[in-house]
Amino acid sequence: MAAPADMAAPADMAAPAPRGRAGAAYDVLVLGEVLVEIHADTAPHAAVDGTAARISYSGDALNAAAAAAAAGARTALLAVVGDDELSVPLLERAARLGIDVSHVRRSPRPNGAYLLCADTGGDRAFVYWRTGSAGSTLSPRHIESWRDLLTASTALVTSGITGALSPGARDAVLAAAETVHGAGGHLTYDPNFRPRLTRREDARELLARVAPLTGLLKTSCPADALALVDTDDPLLAAARYRALGARAVAVTAGPGRLLLDDGVRATYRPVPVNPDPVDATGAGDCFTGTTTARLALGDPLARAVAYGTAAASLSVSGRGGTGRVPAFSETAALAGL
Repeated sequence: MAAPADMAAPADMAAPAPRGRAGAAYDVLVLGEVLVEIHADTAPHAAVDGTAARISYSGDALNAAAAAAAAGARTALLAVVGDDELSVPLLERAARLGIDVSHVRRSPRPNGAYLLCADTGGDRAFVYWRTGSAGSTLSPRHIESWRDLLTASTALVTSGITGALSPGARDAVLAAAETVHGAGGHLTYDPNFRPRLTRREDARELLARVAPLTGLLKTSCPADALALVDTDDPLLAAARYRALGARAVAVTAGPGRLLLDDGVRATYRPVPVNPDPVDATGAGDCFTGTTTARLALGDPLARAVAYGTAAASLSVSGRGGTGRVPAFSETAALAGL
């Protein structure tokens, strides 16, 4: 049980306790969008005829699900994908990453895609094609079809990106969050504000409705915090997210900085340094998936976050969202746990 905010309690006891593996359909469900990822060797503005590129698969949901599976959780993806030629290798890639894709739905729409130009500092250049995509057809009727999974699984991960795909997807995020919360499950939510995808006012409204249902809110500062809670101070941002109802908040604040507000105290946590960074794409999703997996498997919050930061650090050695998904043995070794 979580300790009330006015009671002294060990930091590891402040987060809501997951229900554990006994009788759960899955340890972690991830609700969201899967994208075709096109890697280019040059920035979009410099691309010319003949620019080299390669295809992979990513999206915050796939990235987080891959990390959760690697961290030892029984993980299923709840998503809508297209019915085109790319859907088969997309789902095969997810399955190879250890994710159960048997509950994924199909739509006669194209899969969303994005062009990625790698950068180790986090200032990546992205160009998206997702209007009218299969992922944007996510709706409450899909959530109803997954109701038994949502009520019988330990944890759910979803994001503001998913909620911004369409009005139906927004309603789906809310319905899934309410279903999991009502069944006593754990919800991890990442607002992941994208100004090209949604208005700030809409993202704030969705956050206000989801935060009270959230066991762990993972966010970034200054990007998310400035847009959603009007501050570039991680401590103040965490306090404002907690005031919205989130029971615990993890704030990534640039390379090497992560603030954890567990509901009792807010402290900066160590982030292991990766000596060989390649691309930071998906590092935040890797943190989210790993941390949620370890919470679902029974680890206390501080330990789960330590694993999450280690996995995220290792992930930047690969290119793209799932280019480097560390095995849990590597994550545990780097975390020193």
